Amino acid sequence: MLERIPPREWRDLGIAWFAITLAFTIVFIREGISLISLTGYLLIFGVSAVTVGMGFILHELAHKFAALHYGYWAEFRKDNLMLLVAVAMAALAGFVFAAPGATVISAPAPLSRRENGVISTAGPGTNLLLAVPFVALALAGSGLLSIVGSMGWQVNGMLAAFNLLPVGPLDGKKILGWSPAAFGLLIAAAFGLLVASYLI
Repeated sequence: MLERIPPREWRDLGIAWFAITLAFTIVFIREGISLISLTGYLLIFGVSAVTVGMGFILHELAHKFAALHYGYWAEFRKDNLMLLVAVAMAALAGFVFAAPGATVISAPAPLSRRENGVISTAGPGTNLLLAVPFVALALAGSGLLSIVGSMGWQVNGMLAAFNLLPVGPLDGKKILGWSPAAFGLLIAAAFGLLVASYLI
């Protein structure tokens, strides 16, 4: 399966992973999760790399392998401008605009509404599933494990909720065009998960 990810795609995924890890690290530090020390910053960066890495990379690979399932070639491509925007918005405004690139699908003809909807659902759906063990860790763990759980919960909630917005090229618009019921269920779950991550 991994042999279907070419070196260029691994490179783009790695660069995008680093950039959004940095962006989320800045936001978490601004929120006061870290102690004001180099060790604290490195700890939050490391935890962000794990939680953001899992959420972001598996989100994009879910799109890719869903497209491959339908017989189409798909590959993640980073967007350098949007990577800069993500880090700048984190530093200046305290939130992450997580659009580091997109999984580009090559098809001989336009995708059907169902294919487009299912492929689009794969990304945020993966984030919602990933959030479950992080929620359990946040609620049942202690110390570093609780921090990892809380950050993983929040990161996956953010990624799912953002990508489900029904605007522009985001997943939400394509899912809504395919199945309003599926869209309603997913976006309610994503925003419920995200809000709960701040309240609990």
